[in-house]
Amino acid sequence: MAPRRKKIYEGKAKILYEGPEPGTLVQYFKDDATAFNAQKKATIEGKGVLNNRLCEFFMNGLTNVGIPNHFIRRLNMREQLIRQVEIVPLEVIVRNFAAGSIAKRLGLEEGTALPRPIVEYSYKNDELGDPLVPEEYIIAFGWANQQDLDDIVSLALRVNDFLSGVFFGVGIKLVDFKIEIGRVWDGDYMRLIVADEISPDSCRLWDVKTGQHLDKDVFRRDLGSLTDAYTEVARRLGVLPANATAMKPTLIN
Repeated sequence: MAPRRKKIYEGKAKILYEGPEPGTLVQYFKDDATAFNAQKKATIEGKGVLNNRLCEFFMNGLTNVGIPNHFIRRLNMREQLIRQVEIVPLEVIVRNFAAGSIAKRLGLEEGTALPRPIVEYSYKNDELGDPLVPEEYIIAFGWANQQDLDDIVSLALRVNDFLSGVFFGVGIKLVDFKIEIGRVWDGDYMRLIVADEISPDSCRLWDVKTGQHLDKDVFRRDLGSLTDAYTEVARRLGVLPANATAMKPTLIN
């Protein structure tokens, strides 16, 4: 029997295990779905498999256009091998159109095109609800310095350019997304790379023609089947065959 793996961290949608080589981790995608800071929960059969495949697709795409990230390779249907990083304790949010909290804060109609992509930060803390924080707070509390923030904005906008083009090519509008950034060291030299995941869990995706939601808002707002939405994204991107069918969700209390 294989030895039990050492769990490093468990979040709402993923588990990190110790990797086979030093400096690596195994990232496992769960079927759990949460919304409203985990007040709404469900188990969506097949969600982890879809997100693992889609994340592999996006991370390989980033690598191909020279955007550094933690992805090494997919191991199986639910797991991928990643580089171990020191996570900067921020969610980096890039917005192209008004939706969600920014629409509420500024009284904008959802879907309004923003004058330019807007980069925001939230402090990664579930107990506090991941509050938005300005650059002044980030620098004052030492979560990142000014050079780090300049590099993070540059990375985030490069990711936005890549994802926007990929999605638009298959008739999907990238409304907004969030990424996390990790620090890695090569000797004394530190650099920042894209970490965590890129999937429909971390993006708002709308059909260009119909405005249909193809992201986690389907679950948040009870707009239909989450796996149908994610499967449609995977089909359009060629990650799944055109005749692939989604699995039915199983709700839990």
